[in-house]
Amino acid sequence: MMKDLASNIKCSLAEPPVAAQTDNTAIVSSILDTAGFGSAVFVGILGTNTDADVTFTVLVEDGDNSSLTDNAAVDDIHLVGVEAMGLDFADDNKVFKIGYIGPKRYVRVTVTPANNAAGNIFFAACWIQGHPRKAPQSTQVV
Repeated sequence: MMKDLASNIKCSLAEPPVAAQTDNTAIVSSILDTAGFGSAVFVGILGTNTDADVTFTVLVEDGDNSSLTDNAAVDDIHLVGVEAMGLDFADDNKVFKIGYIGPKRYVRVTVTPANNAAGNIFFAACWIQGHPRKAPQSTQVV
């Protein structure tokens, strides 16, 4: 018998679907407030990349204020997975994730393409938070 995961997670939009992007502009997620939860994962979704040599750099930052004006790159010890995951042109229609287990309240992720002069990037992302202090988490649409 399957267990109830839906009542024990919260999903929120990190980056709305981007129809196309034809340069090397960074994609910056929404800032996640981790209050009330014991775990957080950023889930990115890449569509078909039309540039034959595009690569992506992932950066996770955290801080203590809601605008992240005190942001700093997260130490690897506070990540589940690695930022240098090697995302590139060969990762069409792939999903990737990176978890945060750090001490700060606010977190964001930046995905920066390089060598994307000729192509489009199709991208969306969400935050998944788990281990809620209050359950069930009943909101289905956020």
